[in-house]
Amino acid sequence: MKKVVLIGASGFVGSAILNEALNREFCVTAVVRHPEKIKRVDERLKVVKADVSSVDQVYEVCKGFDTVISAFNPGWSNPNIYEETLGGYLTIIDGIKKAGVNRFLMVGGAGSLFIAPGVRLVDSGEVPDAIMPGVQALSEFYLNFLRKEKEVDWVFFSPAADLSHGVRSGRYRLGKDDMITDVTGNSHISVEDYALAMINELEKPAHHYERFTIGY
Repeated sequence: MKKVVLIGASGFVGSAILNEALNREFCVTAVVRHPEKIKRVDERLKVVKADVSSVDQVYEVCKGFDTVISAFNPGWSNPNIYEETLGGYLTIIDGIKKAGVNRFLMVGGAGSLFIAPGVRLVDSGEVPDAIMPGVQALSEFYLNFLRKEKEVDWVFFSPAADLSHGVRSGRYRLGKDDMITDVTGNSHISVEDYALAMINELEKPAHHYERFTIGY
C-alpha cells in the first residue's frame, strides 16, 4: 500500500499535493490545524488535527509511516511567521525522528536559490518586505539546520520564484541550487506541476540529503 503523511494539507501548496497524491492512489494522512478546511472526501484520505509545535503530536501522527511530506506554513500574514516557521520545522524534524520516519520531503522556498553567482534571492533586495520574514525563515532553516541533518533522508524542494495556480502540464525543468528561469527571464511554475513533481519524487526518489528546484 502506498501511504504518506502530509503536514499542512489544507494550504495553497498542501492542497495541491493532497489532490495529486490521492489522484495517484496514495493513502494520505492529512495533518492540519483546521480539519474543516479539507473539503475533499476520499476513502484513502484520513484527516488528523495536530499541532506541529508539539514533538509528541508530530510523533503520534507520523509513527508507523516511512515517508512524510511537509507543506507546513504558519500563514504569510502571520506576524510571527519567522519564529513559527523555524520553530515548527525544528519540531517536525524532532517528531519524525522520534517516530522512526526514514524519508522527509519538504516544500521549500525559493529564497535560498542563487539568482547570480554568489547571490541568493533572499539577499538580492528583490523580495517584497511583506513576505521577507517567511522567505528568510525557510532559507535559514535549509541553510543552517536541514543541510546538517544526517539521520533522516531529506529533500528540500524549492519552487520557482512565482508559484501560482495554473495547469498540470507535466512539462517542467528540474535543477539544484540555481533558480530556473524561462527565455524571458521569469521564474515560474504552476502549483499543479509543482505537486506533480513532488509526488514523482515520492514515488521514485531521485534526490537524497539535498535541495532541488523546478521551473519552466
